[in-house]
Amino acid sequence: MTDPETSGWWAPRNASWWIAVLFIAGSVCFAVGPFPGFVQLVGAAADAAVFFAGSLLFTAAAALQCVVTGFKPRRIDWWAAVVQLVGTLFFNVSTFEALQDGLSTAQENRLIWAPDVFGCICFLVASGLAWAAARSWIAWINLAGSAAFAIAGVASYFVPDTGDVLDLAAANLTTVIGALCFLAGAVGLLVEERRARIPAARAPGRR
Repeated sequence: MTDPETSGWWAPRNASWWIAVLFIAGSVCFAVGPFPGFVQLVGAAADAAVFFAGSLLFTAAAALQCVVTGFKPRRIDWWAAVVQLVGTLFFNVSTFEALQDGLSTAQENRLIWAPDVFGCICFLVASGLAWAAARSWIAWINLAGSAAFAIAGVASYFVPDTGDVLDLAAANLTTVIGALCFLAGAVGLLVEERRARIPAARAPGRR
């Protein structure tokens, strides 16, 4: 009988499985939140809550990744994991503050936009370090996703004179693109995690 823990997609006893699944769930939240028509369907409060939930899922995944990586400050992948975790914490702050009502434009820029930009910078740095450490397609697509998030961060600036977002359409589009890139990378992690669990004797093409 086949053991699902070694050959299937369900492996909750493996930390790497949880990392992939949490990143997948967080990416879905960030892809759905800015999707055209979603905020009109569920309302601004529920839409903001989706972003906040996505940031918490990212933080859980990033924290677990740091634990799995271990304390190895001489390695680039350790720095990538740590900087990524810091970035998710900035997103926690930004998306939590976005849940609040009655903020002035100055407060929105200070409490929402600034942490979001810092989070985007952290993600861009972390993805660059991950790419330098392992030049895989997963690292490349995560770097592309971080670049898209960075563009979204700049476009999300609240214009003081009007209180409007600098370019809402660009911010939403690039957020969705970035989230889809992260989703593809996380699915890739899940596929690699499953392959690592398949015993060599039972791997396709082996005898």
